[in-house]
Amino acid sequence: MKSLFIQYPKCGTCQKASKWLRANQIDFEQRDITVENPTREELSTWIDQSGLPIQKFFNTSGVLYKELNLKDKVKTASKDELLDLLASNGKLVKRPVMVRDDKVIIGFKEEDWKAFFE
Repeated sequence: MKSLFIQYPKCGTCQKASKWLRANQIDFEQRDITVENPTREELSTWIDQSGLPIQKFFNTSGVLYKELNLKDKVKTASKDELLDLLASNGKLVKRPVMVRDDKVIIGFKEEDWKAFFE
């Protein structure tokens, strides 16, 4: 099964991850997070599969996150409210997101991705 690489083409970190995937000859399907926003159901599954708290899925350095003043809200809102927020706009989601079988990794750190694909 192909891995699913969810990214924003203008994101420097996503570009590095894409370059790394190609250099390591990893077969993947690419999806632009701003064109095809992850659904609430996808996000819920990915969060569970990642083993990370939902708060880690927020792009805390993004303009939209700051404009919506979400810093305090993500600490107190319910999981349902946070899923609705993440599903409302792809730019709120930390990227890149790599989905492979039943494993998910977010962000890009080369050493973590090497371990992820072993």
